[in-house]
This record gives sequence, structure tokens and C-alpha cells, in this order.
Amino acid sequence: MEVTDRVNPILEVRDLRLRRGDRTILSGTTFALQRGGVVALMGPSGSGKTTVLRAIAGLERFEAGTIVIGGLRLSACPRHATDVLKKLRRQVGLVFQFHHLFEHLSALGNITLAPMHVLGVPSSAAERRARELLEALGIEHRASALPRELSGGEAQRVAIARALAVDPPLLMMDEPTASLDPSRRNELGELLSRLTSQNRTILLTTHDEDFAGRWATTILRVSEGTIV
Repeated sequence: MEVTDRVNPILEVRDLRLRRGDRTILSGTTFALQRGGVVALMGPSGSGKTTVLRAIAGLERFEAGTIVIGGLRLSACPRHATDVLKKLRRQVGLVFQFHHLFEHLSALGNITLAPMHVLGVPSSAAERRARELLEALGIEHRASALPRELSGGEAQRVAIARALAVDPPLLMMDEPTASLDPSRRNELGELLSRLTSQNRTILLTTHDEDFAGRWATTILRVSEGTIV
């Protein structure tokens, strides 16, 4: 089944196919997303949810299909060119399930790293943007804290700020509620709703039916490597 909106798609995934050895992970995944809203990608473990996010972020090779985001097209190839990946970083941010913050850098350092060293943003501008994001996410007082000094919720917000540092129109999150208690899940839902008010699309994977039912504006279900 194709889930699409032709009015103003920020993301189009067409017939995405991916195998690992003899196992088929994605078998013709197709969908498109318009700007704005929280989209939950749901399905059983091993159905390919995280693989879809990694392919969109340029971290996973695929054998067939296309991904178009912000006018940038990714096609099947052994490795995406460096200039393509650089452009892609301006279009999409990814928050990993376990955050993957750099342990030797402060919260501020984690957020400024990519803008400065990948995109060439001056340090003063990168730090100003980072502090604005930390303030918007309610953790500006943790700017100098190292990852090991952060709570799980604080680390997640730093990871979100890092992903938003270059202001991408698409923010993706892998199982963001997995380690959160009910009150923290509601805080996350409210935060994501605020982020979509900035004409940003949130695409997240989750097993949490209650969270998706309350906060997602669209739910896509993955079964046997395709959207149903």
C-alpha cells in the first residue's frame, strides 16, 4: 500500500529494497510525508523500522528504490558521495535510541560539533544556536555537563538538540519512549508537538501504542518489509 501526500512532500520513499545475506529486510517500502506532524512507524521487532530510518539518513545501503528528501535524491549504490551526505545532513536529523553522545564532550560540545566541523559554521554562531536549543528544550543549565552526568531524559534532549543544530526539516527518532516513564513520555509528546509547529516533520519508530495513539498525527505500520 502506498501512503502519500502529493501536496508538499518533505520525504518520498519509493520501492525501497534491502537484504542482509539471505534475509529480506525491506521489500518495496513506499510512503511519502508532508511537512509538519508526528509520524509513527510501527511494527514488530525485526520488521525493518530502524532500517528505514538509517537508509533515509544515509547510514544504510539499499539495493533498489529511491529516497527523495528536500529535492535531494538517494539511489541504490555501494556508498553515497561525500557531497551528497553533506547536503543530506541539512535535511534530516537522527536521534538514536541510545543517544550515542560523545562521552568526552559536554552537552554544548556535542551540539556544536557537526555545525562547526561538517558544515563549517563559525564557533560563535554554532554555540549561540546550541544554547538557544538547550533553552528551548529546558536544559540550558546542563550546557557544561558531560553525558555521564546527565539523566536519561536530559541526554535524550541533548541528542534532540544535536539533531536540530542545523535546523533540518525532518527529525527522526528511533524508539524515543523505550526508556521513559509515563510522565516523561508525555513531556516528550508535548515537546515533539511544539517542534512540528515550526513546520518540521517528526518520523519516529515505536512499539508504544498509547504514545502513538495520543501524539502521532499519522501511523504507518511495517509488516514483512513494507508499509501496510
